[in-house]
Amino acid sequence: MTHRVARWMLPSIVVALIVSGLEVPAFGQRPYYATPPPESGPVPIEPYDEFGGCSEEPAVLQRCGLEKAKTFNPPRTPEGVPDLQGFWARIGARTANNIEEHPVGYDGTGGRSLIIDPPDGRIPYQAWAKAKVENHWDTYWNPIQQCIPDTPPRESYTAGAIQVVQTPGYAFIMTEQVGTYRVIPTTPRPHIGSNIHLYMGDSRGRWEGNTLVVDVTNVKDRVWLDHMGNTFSESARLVERFTLFHQDVILYEVTITDATVFTRPWTMAFGWRRNRTPGFQLMESSCWEGVQGWLQLFGSQKAMYRGGFTK
Repeated sequence: MTHRVARWMLPSIVVALIVSGLEVPAFGQRPYYATPPPESGPVPIEPYDEFGGCSEEPAVLQRCGLEKAKTFNPPRTPEGVPDLQGFWARIGARTANNIEEHPVGYDGTGGRSLIIDPPDGRIPYQAWAKAKVENHWDTYWNPIQQCIPDTPPRESYTAGAIQVVQTPGYAFIMTEQVGTYRVIPTTPRPHIGSNIHLYMGDSRGRWEGNTLVVDVTNVKDRVWLDHMGNTFSESARLVERFTLFHQDVILYEVTITDATVFTRPWTMAFGWRRNRTPGFQLMESSCWEGVQGWLQLFGSQKAMYRGGFTK
């Protein structure tokens, strides 16, 4: 099954599994993770592939990619900046189910934490925020199941294809998932007023050598970073870094600072690989049509998440 099969087929898949007698996670409960007999030990995480001469395992990719970027001369646009244009797909970020390390489960993969700092791979929540997040899965529908956009940074590890287009003074990022898009000015200009909050935030880009650095403010807190309910407040500030270290691989890094929710800034890293399929195009997302069937089947199981992530 490819990314072009909409996620909204999941209710039908679940019904089919129930009929076949296979065990699936109950709605309103945390995901079922396959547990082997005790004597066999933990379920191993499947080996990571290699792209551009680097393992896609997030922490390894970050170290390897930055080292290769020191000597890589990227293709350039007529304006002389690195040319990031094309179609891309995530690597390293195997699913959006959990950005922290998680075992093989119903998603069939498992994966290392996307968080490279702190070194333990855990989000450094304040105690009150951690307690709130731990109730999100049991209480609320994932905002993406309401067709809330995949905002930065989740937009960069979303399912499906990602397209980058550049023009003088701008970079544009478009995704198949819910049809989101970002317009990123790459020449100096101020952020919008602090009382305005947008699902995609307010992005301001600049070039530091061969890296596109994007400062994101004015975010909304009605979004989650993964299916488990990890999130931030509207005080969050993101600094993203896009580094092309191979003609077909981009290293993505993001540092999130939010003194309202976290005890310190923290950083994620993963990659994008180029899609060279001839004639490839983004497909239109039919999120709203699909989500109606989902909510008719299971809408009474949880509440809609409305944000307001404060003490």
